[in-house]
Amino acid sequence: MPIRDVVIVGGGPAGLMTGWRLARAGHAVTLFEEHPVVGEPVHCTGILAREAFEEFGLESEGMLNVLSTVRFHAPGGDSFEYATATVEAVVIDRPVFDRALAREAIRQGVTISHGRVNRVAVDRDGVTVTSDQVTTRARACVLACGANYSLQRKMGFGVPELLMRSAQTELPADRLGDVEVHFGRHTAPGGFGWAVPVTRGDRAFVRVGVMCEEHPRKRFDQLLAQVAPRWGVHRPFEARPRQKVLPLQPIARTYADRVVVVGDAAGLVKPTTGGGIYYSLHSGEIAAEVLSRALECDELSGEGLSEYETNWRARFGPEMRTQLVLRRIAQRLNDEDIDGLFELARTDGILPLIRRTAAFNHHREFIVALLKHPPARRLLFKTFVA
Repeated sequence: MPIRDVVIVGGGPAGLMTGWRLARAGHAVTLFEEHPVVGEPVHCTGILAREAFEEFGLESEGMLNVLSTVRFHAPGGDSFEYATATVEAVVIDRPVFDRALAREAIRQGVTISHGRVNRVAVDRDGVTVTSDQVTTRARACVLACGANYSLQRKMGFGVPELLMRSAQTELPADRLGDVEVHFGRHTAPGGFGWAVPVTRGDRAFVRVGVMCEEHPRKRFDQLLAQVAPRWGVHRPFEARPRQKVLPLQPIARTYADRVVVVGDAAGLVKPTTGGGIYYSLHSGEIAAEVLSRALECDELSGEGLSEYETNWRARFGPEMRTQLVLRRIAQRLNDEDIDGLFELARTDGILPLIRRTAAFNHHREFIVALLKHPPARRLLFKTFVA
């Protein structure tokens, strides 16, 4: 059996980016994607910072439309609008986006095989990866299998301590509006709901979804019934959302002998929003850099690969920790508290604070400023006072 340098399990952005960068560095890479077509089915809302395309050298063909205005809705019915001075985010077509990554990975030399991997066995001399169809031998393995933690459990990596549930679908719409974000225990306990405009040529769509602690289908149905008339969605009761588990916290360790874990598989997502594309691309790049050096010097022990976790923690660990603080606070807020925050946004300087500090991919500066804002701090921390 010929031995590969690296086998990657999962063909989402994290796995494809890792494979692309490793193959570009001259390594022999095989990537397993469990679904017949890369990029499908779609699991995420598909919003990405515009700057990411240039940052990672990505093709822009997956861009659909830009986003610059969002309206936040409080549980009590209040709302306020926030618009950025420049376009920070774009809606992407995930199948097109992922297939563009796959084309580049293949161009660099990655071999993509389709089939579900059900076993990864590490021994002293390498890794054996077994799928539905074939068994492949490699020097190292990358787990990029998304928020499906069966392999991580089997291999001792465990699962993120903080998990949410989500449900989302895209529906034809008669009218396009601005992004809507909805809060409240009735809408999405511990999380939020959303409606995002999508344009495909001259056709209009809306992506509706929820992130919540439990009963995502029920919450999705309630939100869709609320927003459907506004967007001109017909027969909303026929919508069948795709449901998934959403990690909001990294797993305890993202490396072991001959193995690293990237993207959603490692719980590397934004704890505030659950967005995972940006950290998936970043972690894939970091994993490829570390693995490439480790392969060259044949130092593939856990100690040798620990640099991967050190580097991703240095890159966005402080950002994730700060977002986790706000996430844990937000999950304790009741509807009255959320309404109080909306009142502060209108009357006590929080909107200027947002404009001064908020960025699509970087929330830490805003969160720190919010927690230092005396009225907001009193409201946010009152649930922790016994």
